[in-house]
Amino acid sequence: MSVANPVSAFSPGAQPSQSTQSRRSRLAAAANPVLPGPSTSAVAVGDSPAGDVACVTLANPQLRLDVAPTLGGGITRFDWRDDGALTPIFRRCRHVAADTQPNELACYPLLPYSNRIGGGHFNFAGRRVDVARNRADEPLPIHGDGWQCAWQVADSDREYVRLTCDRRDGKPYAFRAAQTYRLDGPSLVITLEIENTGRDALPFGLGVHPFFVRDADTELSAAAGGLWLAGDDWLPVRHVQAPPAWQFGVAYPLPETIVNHAFTGWSGQAAVVWPKRRLSLNIAADTDYYVLYTPPGEDFFCFEPVDHPINAMNLAGGACENGMTLLGRGERLTRTFRFTVERTGLRSMPGARGTRRRQ
Repeated sequence: MSVANPVSAFSPGAQPSQSTQSRRSRLAAAANPVLPGPSTSAVAVGDSPAGDVACVTLANPQLRLDVAPTLGGGITRFDWRDDGALTPIFRRCRHVAADTQPNELACYPLLPYSNRIGGGHFNFAGRRVDVARNRADEPLPIHGDGWQCAWQVADSDREYVRLTCDRRDGKPYAFRAAQTYRLDGPSLVITLEIENTGRDALPFGLGVHPFFVRDADTELSAAAGGLWLAGDDWLPVRHVQAPPAWQFGVAYPLPETIVNHAFTGWSGQAAVVWPKRRLSLNIAADTDYYVLYTPPGEDFFCFEPVDHPINAMNLAGGACENGMTLLGRGERLTRTFRFTVERTGLRSMPGARGTRRRQ
């Protein structure tokens, strides 16, 4: 995590470099997506099968990533490539079109805050800050603005794309943001940046919301010290030590019942294991919290690395005592999330603590 003054990339008067202009021209000229073969890498923008959403495809010999800038800058698919076959790591978006809802995506950004704000307001620096509802099916504001914005392609390469979003007219949060997707061998690296462009200092937070494929034997390792138990409105009501079934100190089967809680005291290291598929995913983030969501009977679950718990602004001690970062005008916050896929014969692999079995 870093907090700093803005750089020229966020400045309204900054001029794109010649290479950036060339890349933008190439992107604008592309009429159809290029779907790379087993050992190639490519980037292209074009019509989706639905015909009305342009996507960016990144690929290398190990991974494929599709991003929809106009759909919250979210991911529509993230696959592992092995001997020409593409195996989904994130749940694939089945319907890529202008009316696609964020929760149909494979992953989307969380900014300038994660999850719900109780009552739609919080008190900060002696004043009340009201946050409007942003979804008709939600009684409380949720997940901020980023997942509902149309992002712009600012720069790209074969294994890299940078998107930007300008919300300088936002209320109460006015900001500019960028998200970068980069393929690094078997790793997907997501970087989120946000700059406060508003008049007043406010607490900001960042996170990502991936939907992982869930099989009958999927396991999770994500040791945490405690969690916030949620009430019927999914707002936290009490902080407790993690019960044995939810400690995830080693790779452990996902709960059969619903979990929708913020876990605290996380090391920033986790692993998802699919034993029958002989795949594992190591997750690394510079955050101290995660939200786990396990809807019963579904073929997915959500593990959301975030830098603050649900309703952090209204918890005892306030936003900044609960992981959020105070940004004055022109200050910026950056966080990075890495997802590394590995072909393995492991039964369980809690980060680097597992033991490999020979195949």
